[in-house]
Amino acid sequence: MIMRPGQQLLLPANPVFIWFSLLSALALNMLTNMGLWGREAWVPDLLALALVFWSVHQPLRIGVGTAFFFGLTMDVHQGALLGQHALAYTALGFLSIAMHRRLLWFPVPTQAVQLLPLFAAARLLELLVRAAAGSGFPGWSYLLAPVIEAALWPVVSVLLLAPQRRAPNPDDNRPL
Repeated sequence: MIMRPGQQLLLPANPVFIWFSLLSALALNMLTNMGLWGREAWVPDLLALALVFWSVHQPLRIGVGTAFFFGLTMDVHQGALLGQHALAYTALGFLSIAMHRRLLWFPVPTQAVQLLPLFAAARLLELLVRAAAGSGFPGWSYLLAPVIEAALWPVVSVLLLAPQRRAPNPDDNRPL
């Protein structure tokens, strides 16, 4: 793959770190659902953000099956309609894998803007599944969550790519 000028060569992603970050995002999602905000509609879905990140950066390791598994886990945790999060996460995983080659050519802020419709589509899909089951509209603050998730994309990119940016054997004579 041809790299952009000034782009840093990254180390391979450690599978242990990938799974640790996904399980940490799952735990953070569970804590935010039980914590201060409860199940407010505007709270961003950190697990969806981590799944999209790893589906974009490591599509051969984290795919649709992983997204489905974590979606079922969130459905069971929240006591939601079984398959609601699984369907949304699976769609997110598929769409992020479909656009990962094009997305990585852009700088991180532009990636966030391009991922905003993806996050909004996942929230809309969850809303449609809830509506089909007879649930009401959660309020207009529900539309704020995809914007917050897109705004968190640069932060997540910096945090999750940090272990890949370190030098494998630091040396004063080699800048890489």
